[in-house]
Amino acid sequence: MLLEALDGEETVVFGAAAASVQVQVEPVGRWFEAYVKRRNRNASASFQELEEEEESSEESDDEEFQLEEYAVLRTLDPKDWKNQDHYAVLGLPHLRYKATQKQIKAAHKLIVLKHHPDKRKAAGEQIVEGDNDYFTCITKAIEVLSDPVKRRAFDSVDPTFDNAVPSKSEGKENFFDVFTAVFERNARWSSKKHVPKLGTIESSFEEVDNFYSFWYNFDSWREFSYLDEEEKEKAECRDERRWIEKQNRASRAQRKKEEMNRIRTLVDTAYSCDPRIKKFKEEEKAKKESEKKAKAEAKKREQEERERARQAELEAARLAKEKEEEEAKQAAQQAKKEKEIQKKAIKKERQKLRTTCKHWNYFADNEADSVKMMEEVEKLCDRLELTSLQSLNEVLASGSKEDSKAAVDKQVQEVNAQLQREREAEVQARQAARSAEQASGGGGGGGKGWNEEDLQLLIKAVNLFPAGTNARWEVIANYMNLHSTTGMKRTAKDVINKAKNLQRLDPLQKDEINKKAFEKFKKEHASVAPSIDNAVPSERFDASGSDGNAAPWTTEEQKLLEQALKTYPVSTPERWEKIAAAVPGRSKKDCMKRYKELVEMVKAKKAAQEQVAAKSKK
Repeated sequence: MLLEALDGEETVVFGAAAASVQVQVEPVGRWFEAYVKRRNRNASASFQELEEEEESSEESDDEEFQLEEYAVLRTLDPKDWKNQDHYAVLGLPHLRYKATQKQIKAAHKLIVLKHHPDKRKAAGEQIVEGDNDYFTCITKAIEVLSDPVKRRAFDSVDPTFDNAVPSKSEGKENFFDVFTAVFERNARWSSKKHVPKLGTIESSFEEVDNFYSFWYNFDSWREFSYLDEEEKEKAECRDERRWIEKQNRASRAQRKKEEMNRIRTLVDTAYSCDPRIKKFKEEEKAKKESEKKAKAEAKKREQEERERARQAELEAARLAKEKEEEEAKQAAQQAKKEKEIQKKAIKKERQKLRTTCKHWNYFADNEADSVKMMEEVEKLCDRLELTSLQSLNEVLASGSKEDSKAAVDKQVQEVNAQLQREREAEVQARQAARSAEQASGGGGGGGKGWNEEDLQLLIKAVNLFPAGTNARWEVIANYMNLHSTTGMKRTAKDVINKAKNLQRLDPLQKDEINKKAFEKFKKEHASVAPSIDNAVPSERFDASGSDGNAAPWTTEEQKLLEQALKTYPVSTPERWEKIAAAVPGRSKKDCMKRYKELVEMVKAKKAAQEQVAAKSKK
């Protein structure tokens, strides 16, 4: 700060001044404390006045200070001083841990003036020599309470402190009256100065949560060194002193653990009995229920919106489909009408062509040529389109017989040439298909050696082992190797390739194969029949009363035979007559032959499957 210039003088700056800097200052200290007190009290007073007022209040407190005489002071055992109530010895049982050092010293001064051995001896009282006098208890009391560390140790085990925890039944009846006093009593052990209050029923959620958070994380300064059973100062050696320290640490830790469990039990009991917690939980539950309900309603509305949108899309798609179907229907009707018109026109032109040709006697002089030309005219009617027919009829209507014949012959030649080209193309396609079949047949037995018997055996095996059979194509290949007369060994790959080629065959070739198979079947049965008829019939194959039916068994007949076999078991008298009666159109001989064929077929199928299974195990 610059000094104020005197009269007739000027203030001059000889150097550049530093720039001002703004500094954040935290308001602390005794002057700020005095300012806050003045502001709160709406008074204007200096700090010294406040100090003087505080000192005067302390002096007034000292003037009002009174001691309470300890009735059993004279009967105390100095050797048992550790179990005595030091506050009661000094006459401060009403103040206890709240007593100041000044009050403790004053109490000690007064008690010493009254009970000092010299005073009592002068009054004629008999004094016990040494440390056996009760005055030793007063000395031990001031020794403990004047030392902050020893006093804290004694306060931790204050014999007048109530460690009891209220039960749940007591807390539920009158929660705030019961637990408010308990928490205020236990708040003296807190390491932190500001301990939150229990509050009332009107306390907010934040206040209640802060209260229980504090007590669930309670930091207690209470320690139990005063209750040590052994004093390390009495140890005779270092090892004994270490052992005593170890024992004391263990006992202190155990008592500290029990104290924290007591505090935790107190907080848990209060939390379970607190009506505010129940109210907050109900409010939270109601809030969650409302949020859940709102969420469900929102989800329901969203689903309804999606459903409406989907229904709208379906309706639009339905209308579009109906419109498309209507347009397609109209187009089909229109096409049908046009086709009918064209069909009628073609029919008319064909009839006109036939009539004209018939008028000219089909441009022939004899009956044979006339019939041949008639066939050619019919071929023209089948092959020519409407425009060609119209052009040809115009030429026939306007020209002479020779011109008409020439026009018809020209059209016949063109149609025959077109038919010839189509036949050649078909033959080439068949040859290409056969070449592809041979090329894709694979090596070994897949591309060669497939005669009619092997093809028939393959078709039979495919029907015998349908789709779903385990290792189907290996079983079919094994079946063919067992029953083929050519001696060619087929693999599963060969069988698969040939089956695919058979599926690609045109209908004419399939019909040809089936026809050959039926002819072979008929030939075998025709050759076997006489030998059976001439042979002496056994009891099992007695052919009396029926000549036999060589026609293949239909599916219905097969089902009737299987049902009859189940209905009439082996022990049934005249079994085969009853079975034959159950299958219309079949005799006893036919049924017995078919049964034998089925048995052999099942045996062959089982043998093929067992062989494939044995190979797979190897």
